[in-house]
Amino acid sequence: MTAYNVVRFRTKPGKEKAFVEAHEKIALNAAGFRKGALIKTGEGTFCFVGEWNDMDSLAAARPSMIGLLDTFRDMLEDLGGNLGVTDPVSGTVVAEVH
Repeated sequence: MTAYNVVRFRTKPGKEKAFVEAHEKIALNAAGFRKGALIKTGEGTFCFVGEWNDMDSLAAARPSMIGLLDTFRDMLEDLGGNLGVTDPVSGTVVAEVH
């Protein structure tokens, strides 16, 4: 069943452009990964949305995703509330909207 992951980020001042450029260079060659998009949600705030074949594929790719995060982690601000620099959620599709 199709799964999605969503990760919220906030960039440090002056790092927004570099953060976007880092995502333009990403190639997530993980089994089951269909596509992803970085969405600007405000000044210095972003969400990444990834589409996966299923939760097993998504779970298996977590080490690779953390590796990618490590390449731009220094560009991110702590989100507070014990979240660290990301606020990730994921799950399977329960309804599709057309």
